[in-house]
Amino acid sequence: PLKASLSLSLLPYAFLSFHARLRLPISFPTSNYTHICIKISYISHLSTVYFPSSSLTIIMSFSRLLFASLIAFCLATFASGATRLPDDEVEALRDMAKTIGKTNWNFSADPCGGQWGWTDPNPVKGSENAVSCDCSFSNGTICHVISIVLKTQNLGGSLPPDLGRFPYLKEIDFSRNYLNGTIPAEWGAMPLVNISIIGNRLTGPIPKEIGNISTLASFTVEFNQLSGVLPQELGNLTRLEKMHLSSNYFTGQLPATFEKLTTMKDFRIGDNSFTGQIPDLIQKWTNLEKLVIQGSGLSGPIPPGIALLEKMADLRISDLQGNGTEAPFPPLTNMKNLKTLILRSCNIIGPLPVFVGELPISKTLDLSFNKLIGEIPSSFSGLRKADSIYLTGNQLNGTVPDWIIKDGESVDLSYNNFRNESSCLQRNVNLFGSASMGNVSGSTVPCLRSFQCPKQFYSLHINCGGKEATIEGNTYEDDTDPAGSSRFYQSRTNWGVSTTGHFMDDDRSSDSFTWTNATKLSANTSALYMDARLSPISLTYYGFCMGSGSYTVTLHFAEIMFTDDKDIQQPWQGKLVQKDFSIQEEAGGVGKAIIKNFTAIVTGNALEIRFYWAGKGTNWAAYFVPPSENSSSNGTSAGTVVGIVAAVVVVIFLILGILWWKGCLGQKISMRHGIF
Repeated sequence: PLKASLSLSLLPYAFLSFHARLRLPISFPTSNYTHICIKISYISHLSTVYFPSSSLTIIMSFSRLLFASLIAFCLATFASGATRLPDDEVEALRDMAKTIGKTNWNFSADPCGGQWGWTDPNPVKGSENAVSCDCSFSNGTICHVISIVLKTQNLGGSLPPDLGRFPYLKEIDFSRNYLNGTIPAEWGAMPLVNISIIGNRLTGPIPKEIGNISTLASFTVEFNQLSGVLPQELGNLTRLEKMHLSSNYFTGQLPATFEKLTTMKDFRIGDNSFTGQIPDLIQKWTNLEKLVIQGSGLSGPIPPGIALLEKMADLRISDLQGNGTEAPFPPLTNMKNLKTLILRSCNIIGPLPVFVGELPISKTLDLSFNKLIGEIPSSFSGLRKADSIYLTGNQLNGTVPDWIIKDGESVDLSYNNFRNESSCLQRNVNLFGSASMGNVSGSTVPCLRSFQCPKQFYSLHINCGGKEATIEGNTYEDDTDPAGSSRFYQSRTNWGVSTTGHFMDDDRSSDSFTWTNATKLSANTSALYMDARLSPISLTYYGFCMGSGSYTVTLHFAEIMFTDDKDIQQPWQGKLVQKDFSIQEEAGGVGKAIIKNFTAIVTGNALEIRFYWAGKGTNWAAYFVPPSENSSSNGTSAGTVVGIVAAVVVVIFLILGILWWKGCLGQKISMRHGIF
């Protein structure tokens, strides 16, 4: 007898046809449509077969059948296990899995079925795992892959070059993995709309072929090790709305062809090594809403044409190169949508413009480390509801406005020339070093004038961001104050710490200003490396009641988190002693110590160590002063820590050993110019 097996998952009424010979009108009087397997014996005439369990009536009419072997009919609908994805795309997925290191795709299931590891039903933000298909082809019988999103999946392979095997692919997102190698030039032949390969280990230049993707709207390659000059062909991407190139090693000038990118809305090039001035061409990007040029290597001044970008909501420019490029405040009057304004260390001179206080800034205003003078305009009271205001490191004077003390959400006025303040911290306002110096006994900071030194100290020890710890006979003092975006903390002994800045774009629900090490270091003093203090803009550790003399400062560096550290600037007792210091390169690897020696002259009883983020990388540090032979053995802890924004955090540990010896007293050093 001839037998046929039908695997059915059917709608209430269906009409099935096989080779125009077998017709099965099927009806289900119940709504319980399960997967049914029906075995049919050879029948040579009109027959009616009843299937009581499902009230299934099958009427079959056969002409003469000439079959002698088993025939299996497997009909797939929306609930079946068969795939509607073409075999060549399935094989392309198999090959891609091998290339990128994806090990949990289950090819016994339909890649377009939304199951079996192909799509997470409840994805965690930033860790999405999804292969998406368009199944509208051939009346819903054929699917094609249109999107592959694999974020934070620990992929350790390389980028697949043969995306052409997915003819309908529009999106590729391999963010935050460990993919290495280069960006394939073959991608330039694909009709992609979104390319996101943020946070990998990619090297080499951007292929000029990427400029052939006329459909491309988003190109994000931040936080890699890409290098070289940007190809001028990228200027052909006339539909591009988002380009993120930050935290790479790009060089050269921005191509003149970029003036054609008039659809650009979000452009970020910070933390690179570009050369030349900020180009005037950006004034043609009148749709621009966000511009980030922080630590990019570009020089000032900020072009006045920036005033034409009236849709701007988030403007961040910092650390412009060139000491002789001072310029007045750029004309931003027409930016009526501006919520965030960062113009830090941009060589801006002159008074604070009145119009800045009239801008709708509700998030962040950061004008730190410029050469701004005069009083804070009364119009700035319109910014009282801004989340953060940073004016640290300028030459502002006069009286601190009452609204700042009473209503300011988070305001940092440290290192200016305001009239003497009685406290280093008032509510949420950091006033450390905000007043003119002068001869204050026991310290050089007027807000500490009430502190009476019990004695002179010749040693400092701090466990930065951590609890008290005893290492090799030295007790490192507790430094677990929660800190904040504009805060000064004074210890119970003879040191204090000033922190400035908050973390931006890091996807954290709240800021934390400490970090706990989860790695293993090849160092004998590992207990000192377990905790770190973080600060996104600047951080100053201030030792007072210090004995005068010449101190040899020994810095012990070690990277304790990631392998992609960047740069640090250290203004040391009024002098910049280290810039763009790569710890991994200097130490020859991760978790290895590197030691640097510096000399600091202490007069006026104060020692100041200040760290400043120059727009590149992320850092964490600590210092100590071991006792000299002629001083008391009762040392007091001291330390410093710096942490930087980004989607990645690199933590660096520094131990600064300072040896004191009598005589050789140097001239007085002004703490006021410590950052310039």
